Amino acid sequence: MHPTIDSHHWRKRHRGGVPIAFALILGWALALGALVLPSAGSSAASAVPRNTAEPRITGAAEQGRRLSASRGSWAGGSLSYAYRWVRCGAGGGLPDGSDCISISGATGSSYVLTSADNGFRMRVRVTASNADGSQTVASNPTATVVGPPVLLTQPNVRGVVLVGSVVSADPGRWSGRQPITFSYAWLRCNSAGGECVAIAGANGRSYRVTSADVGRKVRFNVTARNAITSVTVLSGESTTGAEPLPAGAVRLSSGEYSIPATSVASNQRLVVSEVRFSPSRLTNRRQTIVVRIRVKDSRAFVVRDAFVFIRSTPKVTTGGNQRLTAADGWVTYELVPEADFPPKARTAVQFFVKAYRSGDPALGGVYGTRLVQVPVRLR
Repeated sequence: MHPTIDSHHWRKRHRGGVPIAFALILGWALALGALVLPSAGSSAASAVPRNTAEPRITGAAEQGRRLSASRGSWAGGSLSYAYRWVRCGAGGGLPDGSDCISISGATGSSYVLTSADNGFRMRVRVTASNADGSQTVASNPTATVVGPPVLLTQPNVRGVVLVGSVVSADPGRWSGRQPITFSYAWLRCNSAGGECVAIAGANGRSYRVTSADVGRKVRFNVTARNAITSVTVLSGESTTGAEPLPAGAVRLSSGEYSIPATSVASNQRLVVSEVRFSPSRLTNRRQTIVVRIRVKDSRAFVVRDAFVFIRSTPKVTTGGNQRLTAADGWVTYELVPEADFPPKARTAVQFFVKAYRSGDPALGGVYGTRLVQVPVRLR
């Protein structure tokens, strides 16, 4: 006979129709779930925008040029982006660009540089945002922005100021938006370098000194010009006033002046200005080598009647005895290779050239030397 279940006992083991043991288990499960499941707050924190590759700027850092910015790469779902262009100092600012100067209204992905940007380095700060937050990062800085031509070093006259000689204009060094072009206007000044007047037609990079310049100094105005504007600066003065032509000077058809070797002053020197070989590369041991040599002095005058000699080192040719330069300053030699020329099939033969005045001592006086070589490629 089965025992009778007491109705009071059943009610004590049930609460609202649910066994007490089951109710306890359910409560433990809910408590454990509250510890394990992530909260809504932690889910939102993981979705805040996060930068994975910084923004980049492209374009030349020059006034009037357009810079463009990429926003970089980001994680964080659907994002919106805002741009802010800033001017930074020579060091480029803090990593996030927060210490740089914000530019009013410069909130697009591109920006056209203005005169106010000259001397600064540009950056763009990009802010990515979503419903869960935002993050701001900055690009690397550009180079320093340049604009109109800016003179860095003084323009100067180069060369010896003698009647018939050619002087040239050194425009100095300039910074600014590239390209920068230069134009020149030569000036004739008094012996102190003042009271300058323009020389008619003298607008090139170089100027040939005339008899009207004797006793005077020359200068030039240089105008540097780029896409933004132009700037004109006065050069320094020539170191001395123009002097007359040396005795015996003759103007050549090339416009150069030829002077006799005797008119090269003792405080000047001879210059072996050009050496030309024909052929320019030797391919067999029986070739006659034609060598043309030109002589000038240190003032750039062509020198005639100067003695010249040439010899190979080591001596593997003949025919280099002394000869006089012609009116145009040139002298020509025909050198004949000796039997042991050259020592190697693929090498270069060196030649020593000397120009000097007649009557000067071998180890002194007015002279000039030059060491040249011709390649050898025997077949």
